[in-house]
Amino acid sequence: MQTAPHLPIIEPKKSGPFSKYRIEILAGLTVSLALVPEAVAFSFVAGVHPLVGLYAAFIVGLITAIFGGRPGMISGATGALAVVMVSLVSLHGVQYLFATVILMGIIQLLAGIFKLGKFIRMVPHPVMLGFVNGLAIVIFLAQLSQFKIEDAFGNQVWMTGQSLYLTLGLVVLTMFIIWAAPKIIRSIPAPLVGILAISLIVIIFNIDVPRVSDLASIKGGLPSFALPNIPFTFDTLKIIFPYAFILAAIGIIESLLTLNLVAEMTETHGGASRECAAQGVANLVTGFFGGMGGCAMIGQSMINVKSGGRTRLSGVSAALFLLCFILWASGLIEQIPVAALVGVMFMVVLGTFAWSSLTILHRVPLHDAFVIILVTIVTVYSDLAVAVVVGVIVSALVFAWRTSKRVSIRSEEIDANQKIYHIRGPLFFGSTANFQDMFSPKDDPAVVVIDFLKCRVWDHSGLQAIEALTERYARRKKTIHLRHLSPDCKVLLHKAGSMVELIPDEDPDYGIAVDYDDYDE
Repeated sequence: MQTAPHLPIIEPKKSGPFSKYRIEILAGLTVSLALVPEAVAFSFVAGVHPLVGLYAAFIVGLITAIFGGRPGMISGATGALAVVMVSLVSLHGVQYLFATVILMGIIQLLAGIFKLGKFIRMVPHPVMLGFVNGLAIVIFLAQLSQFKIEDAFGNQVWMTGQSLYLTLGLVVLTMFIIWAAPKIIRSIPAPLVGILAISLIVIIFNIDVPRVSDLASIKGGLPSFALPNIPFTFDTLKIIFPYAFILAAIGIIESLLTLNLVAEMTETHGGASRECAAQGVANLVTGFFGGMGGCAMIGQSMINVKSGGRTRLSGVSAALFLLCFILWASGLIEQIPVAALVGVMFMVVLGTFAWSSLTILHRVPLHDAFVIILVTIVTVYSDLAVAVVVGVIVSALVFAWRTSKRVSIRSEEIDANQKIYHIRGPLFFGSTANFQDMFSPKDDPAVVVIDFLKCRVWDHSGLQAIEALTERYARRKKTIHLRHLSPDCKVLLHKAGSMVELIPDEDPDYGIAVDYDDYDE
């Protein structure tokens, strides 16, 4: 997957450690500025106070930055989680949300302990392409709400006239500065240059456009520890567990896909299960400190990586800067025009969308093109977790269907009383029907040998097909010999009570399935 050229990636210079630290800290500052409107907006989506989202962005961002599986990733409150939380908050209140976030963290922590993160390897590349394309569209659509203002009756309406033109002009100017800044100065991340330049223009000339203060006040104190004020009963567990499980699944999927994307961009590796555990600990702590929970944020992660953030320092800096904004610098941050932050996110959209996928749709197999489009659409109209699951299921079904057609047979008649079948290809649930149709017990001689030297039995359906075939021959009083079956197959056949006669040849050493070392890095 190629990175779009609109937002150049800054590689930290090797002139010394202080230069590297400066880039990392400035990247963190840029990310923290972009986190503010996102956290506030997602808090509104979930139906909670803006500080609930800001506290989540700080705590989740700090813990995952220190302990996560991928340095450079940014985590915080996300829209994918907020849309699930809104029904819980509306029905039961914010205290139930805090309890749900704690349980969500426990589930994610268990997923990390049991190394379930490794299953992210099962996500095919077409699903990844559809995921990033859909996410880019979701990020774009989320920014459109910033072009709405409140009318005299308190309703949200679209901007018109001078206000709209000024906002659009500042957005375009921000994008231009981000594109041009690296050509002039590389010591400061381009998005930060864009935010600072537009903010100065708006403040100096007193341009009447929406600012962060128009979204909500971000001023607050340190988050405090408190147990959720709910009854600790089984009925409560029945309420929060379904939400916690869904949130945990969405958080893990989005975080691990972000991990893969960042790892591909930086040509490094990340620990999937370690990221699951870090996300779990972060959400567990967040729930006790009044946060709405969170997961990895692809948009902010892209800003960080493309601003030069490569180590844990950038993520830690972003979280600490965000806390400073809440405690001391809220008045200053609230003066930043929303248009500048929208321009930054639009550049993220351009850099996130896999433009190359549009040019390869007619060159890749039809089913892969279908998966790319399907996952993109489901991501936009449903959510990321559902889109990825749908994409994986469709890809798996297509693979099973195509693989089922790979089983073939070659027969060899030794004499009038003996015949050998040479089987080639995988024998599993998808190919058993074809396997059965290849034999004709009625027309075969008295002795039949089936050679599995070039065949692999993958599952119980394959074993059952062998059992059923032997019964077909047995009913006709014919002898069947199985040759070159794997040791695992022999054991399972005997356990199943099979009376199949196995030829004790020198069999090759292979199993029903190939086992790889359990590694995570």
